[in-house]
Amino acid sequence: QVQLVESGGGLVQAEGSLRLSCTASGRTLNIVNMAWFRQATGKEREFVAHMTFRGVIGYTDSVKGRFTISRDNAGNTMYLQMNTLMPEDTAVYYCAATFRGTQLQRTDAYPYWGQGTQVTVSS
Repeated sequence: QVQLVESGGGLVQAEGSLRLSCTASGRTLNIVNMAWFRQATGKEREFVAHMTFRGVIGYTDSVKGRFTISRDNAGNTMYLQMNTLMPEDTAVYYCAATFRGTQLQRTDAYPYWGQGTQVTVSS
Protein backbone atom coordinates (compact mmCIF):
# COMPACT_ATOMS: atom_id res chain seq x y z
CA GLN A 1 0.00 0.00 0.00
CA VAL A 2 0.96 3.60 -0.58
CA GLN A 3 -0.08 6.45 1.68
CA LEU A 4 -0.24 10.03 0.42
CA VAL A 5 -0.53 13.12 2.58
CA GLU A 6 -1.09 16.59 1.12
CA SER A 7 -0.47 19.92 2.78
CA GLY A 8 -0.17 23.58 1.86
CA GLY A 9 -3.70 24.57 0.91
CA GLY A 10 -5.38 27.70 2.17
CA LEU A 11 -7.06 30.98 1.30
CA VAL A 12 -5.31 33.38 -1.04
CA GLN A 13 -6.28 36.44 -3.04
CA ALA A 14 -6.38 36.39 -6.83
CA GLU A 15 -2.92 36.73 -8.40
CA GLY A 16 -1.41 35.19 -5.28
CA SER A 17 0.62 32.00 -4.87
CA LEU A 18 0.51 28.77 -2.89
CA ARG A 19 2.71 25.68 -2.81
CA LEU A 20 1.18 22.29 -2.19
CA SER A 21 3.17 19.31 -0.95
CA CYS A 22 2.44 15.60 -1.15
CA THR A 23 4.50 13.07 0.78
CA ALA A 24 4.34 9.39 -0.16
CA SER A 25 5.09 6.54 2.22
CA GLY A 26 4.73 2.78 2.26
CA ARG A 27 5.48 0.75 -0.85
CA THR A 28 6.78 3.64 -2.94
CA LEU A 29 9.60 1.91 -4.85
CA ASN A 30 7.42 0.93 -7.79
CA ILE A 31 5.58 4.23 -8.19
CA VAL A 32 6.11 5.40 -11.77
CA ASN A 33 3.93 8.47 -11.74
CA MET A 34 2.48 10.98 -9.33
CA ALA A 35 -0.09 13.59 -10.16
CA TRP A 36 -2.27 16.40 -8.92
CA PHE A 37 -6.00 16.50 -9.54
CA ARG A 38 -8.59 18.96 -8.32
CA GLN A 39 -12.30 18.94 -7.74
CA ALA A 40 -14.42 22.05 -7.49
CA THR A 41 -17.79 21.97 -5.77
CA GLY A 42 -20.36 20.34 -8.01
CA LYS A 43 -17.82 19.35 -10.67
CA GLU A 44 -15.95 16.20 -11.57
CA ARG A 45 -12.40 15.63 -10.45
CA GLU A 46 -10.01 16.88 -13.12
CA PHE A 47 -6.37 16.39 -13.99
CA VAL A 48 -3.97 19.22 -13.17
CA ALA A 49 -0.39 17.96 -13.60
CA HIS A 50 1.73 14.82 -13.44
CA MET A 51 5.38 13.85 -13.21
CA THR A 52 6.78 10.41 -14.05
CA PHE A 53 9.70 8.86 -12.21
CA ARG A 54 11.82 9.75 -15.24
CA GLY A 55 10.84 13.38 -14.89
CA VAL A 56 8.37 13.60 -17.77
CA ILE A 57 5.86 16.32 -16.93
CA GLY A 58 2.41 17.15 -18.21
CA TYR A 59 -0.09 19.91 -17.40
CA THR A 60 -3.66 20.64 -18.23
CA ASP A 61 -3.93 23.65 -20.53
CA SER A 62 -5.57 25.94 -17.99
CA VAL A 63 -2.57 25.88 -15.63
CA LYS A 64 0.31 25.94 -18.11
CA GLY A 65 2.65 28.81 -17.37
CA ARG A 66 1.18 29.31 -13.89
CA PHE A 67 1.67 25.99 -12.07
CA THR A 68 4.90 24.02 -11.71
CA ILE A 69 5.15 20.41 -10.57
CA SER A 70 8.36 19.15 -9.01
CA ARG A 71 9.69 16.62 -6.52
CA ASP A 72 12.52 16.29 -4.04
CA ASN A 73 15.67 14.30 -4.76
CA ALA A 74 14.45 11.25 -2.84
CA GLY A 75 11.33 11.26 -5.00
CA ASN A 76 8.94 10.79 -2.12
CA THR A 77 7.67 14.36 -1.88
CA MET A 78 5.98 16.09 -4.78
CA TYR A 79 5.17 19.77 -4.98
CA LEU A 80 2.80 21.96 -6.92
CA GLN A 81 3.84 25.60 -7.06
CA MET A 82 0.78 27.61 -8.02
CA ASN A 83 1.29 31.21 -9.16
CA THR A 84 -1.11 33.81 -10.50
CA LEU A 85 -4.00 31.99 -8.90
CA MET A 86 -7.50 32.78 -10.11
CA PRO A 87 -10.90 32.22 -8.48
CA GLU A 88 -11.56 29.39 -10.95
CA ASP A 89 -8.63 27.52 -9.40
CA THR A 90 -10.67 27.14 -6.22
CA ALA A 91 -11.03 23.42 -5.49
CA VAL A 92 -9.93 20.56 -3.31
CA TYR A 93 -6.55 19.45 -4.63
CA TYR A 94 -5.66 15.77 -4.47
CA CYS A 95 -2.36 14.00 -4.81
CA ALA A 96 -2.41 10.65 -6.60
CA ALA A 97 0.08 7.89 -7.37
CA THR A 98 0.18 4.95 -9.72
CA PHE A 99 2.35 2.08 -10.89
CA ARG A 100 0.97 2.61 -14.40
CA GLY A 101 2.66 4.55 -17.15
CA THR A 102 -0.26 5.26 -19.48
CA GLN A 103 -3.46 7.31 -19.55
CA LEU A 104 -2.05 9.47 -16.80
CA GLN A 105 -4.73 12.16 -17.07
CA ARG A 106 -7.48 9.72 -16.10
CA THR A 107 -8.58 9.41 -12.48
CA ASP A 108 -9.06 5.67 -12.86
CA ALA A 109 -5.34 5.26 -13.65
CA TYR A 110 -4.53 6.06 -10.01
CA PRO A 111 -5.21 3.56 -7.22
CA TYR A 112 -3.73 5.72 -4.48
CA TRP A 113 -5.09 9.07 -3.36
CA GLY A 114 -4.47 11.55 -0.60
CA GLN A 115 -7.21 13.09 1.51
CA GLY A 116 -7.15 16.40 -0.36
CA THR A 117 -6.33 19.96 0.62
CA GLN A 118 -8.62 22.93 0.06
CA VAL A 119 -7.44 25.85 -2.07
CA THR A 120 -9.66 28.91 -2.09
CA VAL A 121 -8.89 31.92 -4.26
CA SER A 122 -10.81 35.09 -3.54
CA SER A 123 -11.47 37.74 -6.16
